[in-house]
Amino acid sequence: MDFEAQHEHELLRESVRDFFDRELPEAKIREYDRARRIPRSIWKQFAQQGWMGISVPEEYGGAGSDIMAGSIFCEELARRFPSLATDWLLTSMTARLFLEVASDEHKREVLPKLVQGDFLMGFGMSEPGGGTDVLALKTRAQSDADGWTVRGQKLYTSLADDADAILVLCRTETPDESKRARGLSLVLTPRNQPAVTVRRLELMGMRAACTCEVFFDDARAPVDAVVGERGRGWYHLLATLDEERILCAAMYVGITSAALDQALQYARDRVAFGRPIGGFQAVQHPLADTATELEQIRLLTTKAAWMLAHGKPCATEAAMAKLAATETAVRATDRCMRVLGGYGLVEETPMERLFRDTRLGPFSPISNEMVRNFVGERLGLPRSY
Repeated sequence: MDFEAQHEHELLRESVRDFFDRELPEAKIREYDRARRIPRSIWKQFAQQGWMGISVPEEYGGAGSDIMAGSIFCEELARRFPSLATDWLLTSMTARLFLEVASDEHKREVLPKLVQGDFLMGFGMSEPGGGTDVLALKTRAQSDADGWTVRGQKLYTSLADDADAILVLCRTETPDESKRARGLSLVLTPRNQPAVTVRRLELMGMRAACTCEVFFDDARAPVDAVVGERGRGWYHLLATLDEERILCAAMYVGITSAALDQALQYARDRVAFGRPIGGFQAVQHPLADTATELEQIRLLTTKAAWMLAHGKPCATEAAMAKLAATETAVRATDRCMRVLGGYGLVEETPMERLFRDTRLGPFSPISNEMVRNFVGERLGLPRSY
């Protein structure tokens, strides 16, 4: 690996930071967080900057960049507004799914609109009776001459309330208990119809991110609604897991970086007993630990992104990066909150939001317990689940 930062990556960092300073200052972020909503106009602004299709090839209107640029962008979003990074990550992953498995016709139809910010896609996988046990899902889709009928319920469905359509993982074939992964399909279901009911969930953290419960009561989807191969939806999703975990890790690198910046500034400015509190070991040591761990997770995330960008197998490294970054972010926000003391609990400080937002990391998009199971198996240990 070359540790010299590429010029275009530094330009990307600067452009994101300039955008926040100009368009999304802290006061506006706090307003959106309290309203629990990100205006759709933000996505149009992103599209104008070329950020809605960072990894989408130029032939579909995207920037054609790799996962290295995507992880830097996600890190910078999360440094200022983790809820926005969460929703952007979802749009990035649905775009990746289309690139990997959709027909050429489907790509030409959907990707340019997504890149232009004219089309938002939700994603429904988890259900009330199955989170990690995805293959136990009960949502069904049946085909007829006029299209598909989708029936079921999804929970923690990203972007559903703002979306034009929801990509629904559902069973389209008769279930085979011995091979549950077979017979699942990805059905792109229009959102704006009476048979689709969306309830926006009010979360403790990532409050402005669009996370929903969705009911499909014989919802209709067109004949060509299946994205990829019918019955192979689960396998299509598996092909995107490494990128998802790397982007997730990058997001929590950004949160850790932001928390450390906030705590360092406060430690310099806050005076007690005649000197800045940063002069006391009880404040210096946890910040030094956090700075050290930040470099560790940034390196691990960068390595995984570099491997993926160069076509090297990186499933273990991507999983480790997600595990390390999310656990580190939880520790970091806790330490940094203690440095700020009571001031950290005031909503006018970014620390209060960062502290809440980071709590999602250890169990999303996959629980860290399952990540540890996966890594353990890759180490040659018996499968534990």
